[in-house]
This record gives sequence, structure tokens and C-alpha cells, in this order.
Amino acid sequence: MNAALSSAGSLPGRPHASQAGAPQAGAPKRNAAQAHRLALRRQWTNKLAMILAIVATVAALAALAWIIVTLLWLGLKGLTLKALFTATKAPGSHGGLANAIVGSLIQTALGTALGTPIGLAVGTYLSEYAGRSALGTAVRFVSDILLSAPSILIGLFIFSVLVAPFGGFSGWAGSAALAVIVIPIVVRTTEDMLSLVPISLREAAIALGAPRWKTILFVCYRAARDGILTGILLAVARVAGETAPLLFTSLGNSGYGGLGSAMASLPVTIYTYASSAFDDWVQLAWTGALLITLGVLSINIIARLAVRRR
Repeated sequence: MNAALSSAGSLPGRPHASQAGAPQAGAPKRNAAQAHRLALRRQWTNKLAMILAIVATVAALAALAWIIVTLLWLGLKGLTLKALFTATKAPGSHGGLANAIVGSLIQTALGTALGTPIGLAVGTYLSEYAGRSALGTAVRFVSDILLSAPSILIGLFIFSVLVAPFGGFSGWAGSAALAVIVIPIVVRTTEDMLSLVPISLREAAIALGAPRWKTILFVCYRAARDGILTGILLAVARVAGETAPLLFTSLGNSGYGGLGSAMASLPVTIYTYASSAFDDWVQLAWTGALLITLGVLSINIIARLAVRRR
């Protein structure tokens, strides 16, 4: 029987056990060469991607530095107390930007106050109640469209709703246009931040007997507070420099017009003065651009610090 097994193990086409597991002679060298080529290709790909990333970063930082240096160089010349505390006047009358600054602050604050509660409510609904329902999908789709819509279209919409029917430009119309821009930003931020709150926090609150609205108000909002505040600050930074919506809504004013009449704003004043042929108006335009840039930069720095603290 042993002889039969020995002869069976040596049948043609069936290698011996010691030969079946034996590696081929040149396999280790070929594998090492392939691994070396693959490592070199990955190294060169990594270096190329890193170089492209560095070049893109340097280009973006250079453009930003160029803009800031230009604004500082041309804007600081006109940054005086007279420019900050004197209203706009006729060319050559040594006017300032006080009414435009006040008008921008009022319209930005009012637009943020109008748009933020609506954005919070819609974002909360999308995160906590809508789920994958048809209504939630439709609301999310409309919010995304508003988020990417050109601001001039929003200005035209508010013009047809609040300006043309009432026969005149007003600060209320300008604030409403800015509020429409604020809403989708706050909606997206609120939904995203609430979605990051762990389910275990909600379950713990509900297990203690808290109703759903209290869970959202006192647990979810508190956990997502920093992110929601950051989104609101970014919305303020977005609307602070908007010009197109205000051209069709509040237009502008050479004095301190109220909300019921045409109201001055810094972006519209910059747009008007920058295309002027008078040197003092052009200087005020550079100063106004510097003020807006510093304000928006400060808001973005505050938002970044809030995110880092979180």
C-alpha cells in the first residue's frame, strides 16, 4: 500500500508536495522591483500634489495680501475723524461717510434680526422634524437655491414686492433684501450643526421626561450654540458688503434718511463714489472700502476663533 501511495504521488502532472509550495527563483526580485517602482511613483505623485497645493496657497495669500495692502495704502489717507463723523456732501465740500456707515449698520442689523429667527426655525425643522419627507426635501432644495442665487435677483424681487407697489425706496426694503440673503445661510448652518449633536443627548433628555421641544431648545441648541453663532456671523459678513440688492431697494441718501425713505449705505456709496470724476469722492470710496474690509475681516476672525474654541 505504501508503494501504491508513493507511485500515486509521483503521477505525471501532479507536483511533489515539496515542489508545490516552493517559490519560483526570480519571484522575490520581481516583487521587490515592482514595489520599488510603485514607491517611487507614489513619492513623485505626492511631491507634485504638494507643490500644486503650495502654489495655490501662495497665490491665494498673495492676492489677499495685495488687496489688503492696496486698501491700506489708498484708504488710510482718507481715514480721518471728519470722514467718520460727517455726512456725505457735494464734491469739493469735504464730506464724509457718517450717514452711509449708520445706514449700513442699521440695515445690516435689521436684516440679520429679521432673517436669523426664520433661518433658525427652518434649520431646526429640517434637522429635527423633516427627515426624508417630501416637504423637507422641497424646503431644503429651495434653501439651496436661495443660497446660490445672485444677490441682484433678490434685490429685483424685493423691488417688485416692497418698492414698486409702495412707490418709493426705503430702508425697510433694503433690510428685507438682506434678510432674504441671511435666511439660507442660517438654515444651512443650523441644520448642519444640529445634525452633529449626538443622538444619546436627545435620548437622555427624553428619558428624563423632557418633551421634544425642550430637548431641542435646552439640549440641542446648547450643544450646537457655537456653530450656529458662527453661521450667523458669517451671514452678517456676507450681507455687510452687498451692493446690488440695496441699489434696487434702499438706493441711497445724502442725509440720515429713516427706514421709511431712501437710506444711505456704505456699499452703495462706494459704488457711486468710485466711478466719480472727483478726487475727494474717489478717496472716500477707498476709505469706505477699507472700513468694510476691516469689518468683514474682524467678523471672520471672530467666527474662526469661535470654531477653534469649540
